[in-house]
Amino acid sequence: MNPSQQIDRLIAGLTDWRGKMLAEIRQCMLEADPQIVEEWKWKGSPVWCRNGMIAVANVHKEKVKITFSHGARLDDPNKLFNAALDGKTWRAIDFFEGDKINQPALKVLIRAAISFNQHKKKVTGDKTPGD
Repeated sequence: MNPSQQIDRLIAGLTDWRGKMLAEIRQCMLEADPQIVEEWKWKGSPVWCRNGMIAVANVHKEKVKITFSHGARLDDPNKLFNAALDGKTWRAIDFFEGDKINQPALKVLIRAAISFNQHKKKVTGDKTPGD
């Protein structure tokens, strides 16, 4: 199974609000940039990449967490980050039952992560998945 199919299977297996939330997060990722690549890492986590990792999603009993790999370096004008705020690199958004995703703001954050990755790649010459 390829990563996209694994993510499809994960979403289908979540028959409560978490499946709908993860599907909406995924939709935002894929709509933010058509060159985003889906990956499956760490024995069951959806990951989105373009010129490097953008974010990883984790489903917990009480929340769906999306963690941006360079979130501490990103502007967050809409104040979406609400978790891992003291980390030096990662920042996360925890979504709970009943939360509404601000899709336009999330897409801005995703594009900022892509821009960061592109700049980092130019500076370091990194060759990473999602290129």
